Amino acid sequence: NKTAVCALTASYISTFVGYPLDSLKSRLQTRRVRISVPKLAAQVYRDEGLIGFYRGFWIPLMTISFVRASDATSLGATSMTIYDNTKVTLHRNGMLARNTLVDVAASGGIGGALAGSAISFASAPFELVKIRRQLEYAIAASKGQRIAKPPSTMEAVRDIIRTNGRFGMWTGMRMHFLRDTSGTGLYFLEYDGMRYLMGRRPNGEQGPPPPWLPLPNGLIPFVCGSFCGVTSWALIYPLDVVKTKVQERSLAGLPPRGVRETFRRLIRGPDPNNPQPIHVGVARIYRGLGVSATRSITTHGLLWTFFDIVAGYIDRLP
Repeated sequence: NKTAVCALTASYISTFVGYPLDSLKSRLQTRRVRISVPKLAAQVYRDEGLIGFYRGFWIPLMTISFVRASDATSLGATSMTIYDNTKVTLHRNGMLARNTLVDVAASGGIGGALAGSAISFASAPFELVKIRRQLEYAIAASKGQRIAKPPSTMEAVRDIIRTNGRFGMWTGMRMHFLRDTSGTGLYFLEYDGMRYLMGRRPNGEQGPPPPWLPLPNGLIPFVCGSFCGVTSWALIYPLDVVKTKVQERSLAGLPPRGVRETFRRLIRGPDPNNPQPIHVGVARIYRGLGVSATRSITTHGLLWTFFDIVAGYIDRLP
């Protein structure tokens, strides 16, 4: 259907543009020593070459058509379809059907949360493999090893199963489910609410923008997508950091550490008798947010811009 075609086209473009930043984000989240983004990028290029920024890139490309792309608020065709069909079902049954800010935002939030929770079970293994590929050099270093030739994706899958068992592909599933459900619900709640404020009509067409923000119609999807991508991702970012740390530890074959303990160590440090200041822990748990925000501005702005362009093209077809 139209929603799936638009989401598929827009997701491919936005994922390609934003993937190098996603790769840097994963590395920043798992580093113990603070490092600037330019220095980290230079280090990745020196150690791994240009391919290092796109390691595991085929995984989101493969999953875009039926699950989600690179983070909690990236959109795959199936995810968008579930979100859209949920809103249609709600409106047909007289629920949240009024053309008000509350109803429009709430129906979008419910549709997004349902899409995020449903898709998370299928997307979790793909994202785990993507993280494994992105952190190959860091995981090898934690084992005291040096990589001569990076393993292929299938070798990475076999290594995950060998290390964590047949259900190892769902390592960190609880945090993944919570992140995707809350993140996607919040994202669509914000996006639909903001598009309503910017003058979108009930039939989906863009009306005149409000006088307090007179943007050109073609720029509205980019601004709304960028704003909602950044704000929703910032709110759920600690969940993603904890999830990535839990998964990295498991992938490295280290003794498992629970979610609460991982969060406590991030905030207060590894020594309970000499806890670090709270502000240091908060800075640690938000490490990499800047590069993630830049990625969100780019990918989500482009995603909704191309989504509207493709939708308009389809609507004009005979």
